[in-house]
Amino acid sequence: MERRAIGFIIGPTMAPSPSISPPSLFPLSISLAALDTLFEEARRCHPFEACGLLLGEGSTIATARPTANVAPDPARHFEIDPASLIAAYREARGTGPAVLGHFHSHPTGLARPSETDAAMATRDGRIWAIVANGDIGFWRDAPSGFEPLSYRVVRV
Repeated sequence: MERRAIGFIIGPTMAPSPSISPPSLFPLSISLAALDTLFEEARRCHPFEACGLLLGEGSTIATARPTANVAPDPARHFEIDPASLIAAYREARGTGPAVLGHFHSHPTGLARPSETDAAMATRDGRIWAIVANGDIGFWRDAPSGFEPLSYRVVRV
């Protein structure tokens, strides 16, 4: 399957969370292994929404960690398993990587935030990766709404 990446320039407004680097360090970087995991997980979970955590340091996503989607209707919504989220934050307090954000897929949509995503967003500055139909988009959940992020693939 051909993969297409949707890359954009960062918008001017940003409210970084403590574990995310300031805007000057963007564009976002992602390891090839993490990028492959995002596409593989979306394919594996189809026709349901895949979801999981984006882990790394600064503005570099080193790992995409799939989690269970515990949403009541996983074909249309995602909800990251709370136990997985708590475990990732505990690891980050130790020597583990920071939780930079999360990912999910849109089995029948586009690689951009949906109206449901916008309604559920917390505006905490975290990164959202959305996979749909062989495309991927990265977004910052900023106070003013979702801002598209450009990215590059790196070796970590």
